[in-house]
Amino acid sequence: MTALLAPFSLIGRQTLALLSMVGRFSIFFAQTLSHMVRPPFYAREFLTAMFTIGWLSLPVVGMTAIFTGGALALQIYDGSSRFSVESVVPQIVAIGMVRELGPVLVGLMVAARVTSSIAAEIATMKVTEQIDALTTLSTDPLKYLVVPRFIAAILVVPVLVGIGDIIGIYGGFAVATEQLGFNPATYIRNTADFLQFNDILSSLVKGAVFGGIAALMGCYFGMHSGRGAQGVGQATKGSVQAAAVLILAANFLLTSLFFAS
Repeated sequence: MTALLAPFSLIGRQTLALLSMVGRFSIFFAQTLSHMVRPPFYAREFLTAMFTIGWLSLPVVGMTAIFTGGALALQIYDGSSRFSVESVVPQIVAIGMVRELGPVLVGLMVAARVTSSIAAEIATMKVTEQIDALTTLSTDPLKYLVVPRFIAAILVVPVLVGIGDIIGIYGGFAVATEQLGFNPATYIRNTADFLQFNDILSSLVKGAVFGGIAALMGCYFGMHSGRGAQGVGQATKGSVQAAAVLILAANFLLTSLFFAS
C-alpha cells in the first residue's frame, strides 16, 4: 500500500515545494516594487548595473541578431520560392525579427549572461557573509543589491532589443541583396512600409518585461542560495532555467495581448 502511494506522495511534495517557491517569489517581487519608490537610492550601483547589463551585452546580442537575420532571410526565400512569392522576404524578415526573434533572443541571451552573473555574484556574497555585513551596517540588501539591477534591466534591455532588431534586419538585408539578388532600395522601402507602430511597441514592451524577469530571477536565486560552492552552482543553474522558461511564457502572453484579435 505504501509503495502504491509513493508516486502520489512525491507529486504532493513537489507541488507543495513549487507553491512555496511561488509564494516566496511573490513576496520578494512585492518587496522589490515597494523599495523602488522609497529612499535611499544607490545611483552608483544603478549605473554599474546599466553598464554591466547593457553595454557588456552588446557584442553577444549583435552577433546573435545578425546571424539570425541572415538565416531567416535564407529560410524565407527558400520557403516562399515554392509558392513563387520570393518578394515577401523583406516583410517577413522585418516582422519576424521585430515581433518575435529580436526580443526573445535578446531576452534569452540576457538570461544566459546576466541572470547567471547576478545569481553567482549575490550567492557568493551570501556564502561569504557579505550580505550579513550589509545588514549589520544598516543597509537593506534588497534595496542595495536587487532594486538597482531590476530598474537597470527594465530600462536597458528594451534598448538592446531595439538594437538587436535593427542588426537582425540588416543581417537579412545583407544576405538578400548580396546573395539572393534583391534590390537594396526596394528592400529597405518594403521593410519600412510594412512595419507598424504596434510591432515596434510590442518589441520594446517585451524587452522591458524580459529584462525585469532576468534580473529578478538572478537576484531571487542568489538571495536564497544554499551554503557553499554547491549552493552557488545550484542558484546559478536554477536562475537561468527559471528565467528562460518565464521569458518564453511571458512572450506567449504578451503576443496574445498585442496580436490576438
